[in-house]
Amino acid sequence: MKLGIMQGRLVPSEKKNAIQYFPAKRWKQEISLMKKNNINILEWTINIENIRKNHLFDEKLNKELVKFIANKNIKIPSVTCDFFMQKPFFKNKRFKNTLENLKKIIKLSQNIGVKFIILPLVDFSSIENLSQEKILINEMKKISKHLKPKQQILFEIDYPPNKVLKFIKKLNHKFGINYDTGNSASLGYDFNEEKKYFKYVKNIHIKDRLFRGPTVRLGNGDYEFKNFFSFLKKFKYKNNLILQTARAFNHLGEIKINKSFVENYL
Repeated sequence: MKLGIMQGRLVPSEKKNAIQYFPAKRWKQEISLMKKNNINILEWTINIENIRKNHLFDEKLNKELVKFIANKNIKIPSVTCDFFMQKPFFKNKRFKNTLENLKKIIKLSQNIGVKFIILPLVDFSSIENLSQEKILINEMKKISKHLKPKQQILFEIDYPPNKVLKFIKKLNHKFGINYDTGNSASLGYDFNEEKKYFKYVKNIHIKDRLFRGPTVRLGNGDYEFKNFFSFLKKFKYKNNLILQTARAFNHLGEIKINKSFVENYL
């Protein structure tokens, strides 16, 4: 298991009241802070609001990113596509551009070694019925043709555990699950049931939330981390843990506290 951070957590948010937002003005500063603090795994993020300023959307900016990280010992193995959550094509035909945007991002992500394309199916993009699920699955099968052999699309989904298993079994090896500890706590899911789909889990977001409540500092919410990390060791989970933790005024200080919390279990 390796520990990384979600992009934007080490610098002030560039959108008021946004917990997670692509730092178009401070992305270089954040990567420099990562190097200074011994963090070398970054999960990139893409919002709809400033998507044209994103290095996984614009070809010229993409080349700048490739050049910048070349000698930094920073890996970007995953990207969270928040724009997908903001404009879910399977719920509204007006959002059909989401699919074209996704194709472009898959292509440009390959230049920096991204392995996992994470698509949130929570909140505004939560699947509400079988019709929406069918539309989603049909289009994702087409989109998967744009993936490189070792790339996968991972879904962060708010289905109950038994429904997650049925959902992912409808797809092939090009798809998997992104597990989120905070979402699990907020929804009150039983981890003993969630374990049943863990062979499909390829990336994990680490955060803590109160039951039906907000994100809080690790250890202050309702997620049972002791049982979780004990299971990961027995399961021999080898992929990344990404800190997607609560924000604070002291961005770096908060990440250090949460990083230490996880390392105590590892």
